[in-house]
Amino acid sequence: MKILFVHPHGSNWMSGMKDISTVFNLMPPLGMLSIAAVLEQAGIDVEIIDCYATPMPPAELVQEIIRRRPDCLGISTTTSSFNEGYRVAAAVKDKAPQIFTLFGGAHACTIGAPLLDSFPAIDALVIGEGETTTLELVQAGFKEISEIPGVAYRGADGKGVLSGVRELIKNLDDLPFPAYHKLLHFPQRYTLPLFSYPTAPNTSIISSRGCPYSCSYCDRSVFSRGFRFNSPEYIVEHVAMLNRDFGIRHVSFYDDLFTFDRTRVAEFCEIKERKGVNVTYNCIARLEHVDPELLALLKNSGCWQVNFGIESGDPEIVKQHRKFLELDEVGRKLQMVKDAGMRVKGLFMVGLPGEDETSIRRTIDYALSLPLDEVNVTKFTPFPGAPLYRTIREQGEFDENWDLMNCLNFVFVPHGMTKQRLEDLYNEFIHRFYHRHRITWGYTKMIWKSPHSILAFLRHLPEILAFEMKQKW
Repeated sequence: MKILFVHPHGSNWMSGMKDISTVFNLMPPLGMLSIAAVLEQAGIDVEIIDCYATPMPPAELVQEIIRRRPDCLGISTTTSSFNEGYRVAAAVKDKAPQIFTLFGGAHACTIGAPLLDSFPAIDALVIGEGETTTLELVQAGFKEISEIPGVAYRGADGKGVLSGVRELIKNLDDLPFPAYHKLLHFPQRYTLPLFSYPTAPNTSIISSRGCPYSCSYCDRSVFSRGFRFNSPEYIVEHVAMLNRDFGIRHVSFYDDLFTFDRTRVAEFCEIKERKGVNVTYNCIARLEHVDPELLALLKNSGCWQVNFGIESGDPEIVKQHRKFLELDEVGRKLQMVKDAGMRVKGLFMVGLPGEDETSIRRTIDYALSLPLDEVNVTKFTPFPGAPLYRTIREQGEFDENWDLMNCLNFVFVPHGMTKQRLEDLYNEFIHRFYHRHRITWGYTKMIWKSPHSILAFLRHLPEILAFEMKQKW
């Protein structure tokens, strides 16, 4: 049996322009690669088409899928890429109805079985973690689906129904490393955000699943609120494998809570140093975990940059949406990271429910006061699996256009605001942060600290200038 996984691109984030976000930041589809590795380990023929790395027109993609003659077409989508993924599946189903179409990913898990009622070209959905469920489906020849937990299928009345809840994988170390070798252009085509790494090639890793916190804007529909993680030994070997087999010299841990378990972090740092795995890394940390001892461990084991979710500089907005930490304490903790010799990146959000121009300006001023090397500012998006989604229409205007729900478009406008004003404030945030002498000088020094970023910047200068002109326009 042959399984072909497709990772659809979704709609362009700015109409009429090349999506430069994937030029400078392309993460391998790790969930899909993990499932592929499990299937391959069981002797199943698996192929992957990642449309982010190898984009092709929809008609060409459909033709390529049919040419490969898979028994099953597996499509993993976010909310913003679902419609494109479905159009591909429908076109394939029209030309080759014998191909079983299986959808998974965040959007399928969030909407669940009712998704099947409106999208007839989908045969089934994988709900929750996909490794074991997909393997059992393939081994059963996609028959007697109702007996396999974690599957949404059509019942006798034609309506979507869930077979049962799939138990979470207890020991993540039982999983093989993701099947990076299945990607056509790995690692050359895959890279971290510009100036967020000291060397190349580089890539991303996820070493844990779930989150015990309950931020209002986070969708936990795939891995739930529990927290499970790979052992320190497994993580170090994962990094060592990437270095040995693919020449990777820097990785970014994409975990929301890399520093959550202090013992795990300490053991990882000790093992990595002892084994001499010469790979630097970035990670995401929560500010309440930061202290000098932890920072020394990270720095000594090769940590290059630490990212923090700050979201807002308005204390009332922070209290509404996530665990609150005194804003003065945030600045102190960030300075500790800087003093330990690592770069600091702040993650912010604009357009949260309850925000107005005053609170957004407070966030901008606050971000400029912090010892940050760079920021990532997203546009708040109410995803269906987030707690906020249930009452979002009571808090402002929500245009639930799935194609635009990618954190790069304002699909939600809080009461008292307009979309244009949000766009203006967002652009002001970016402009004021980066057009400062300290930040400019910091990037100038990156010529020596991150030479690959400079080369990539120069290579894609036309796209950058076009983006700048569009922003000014």
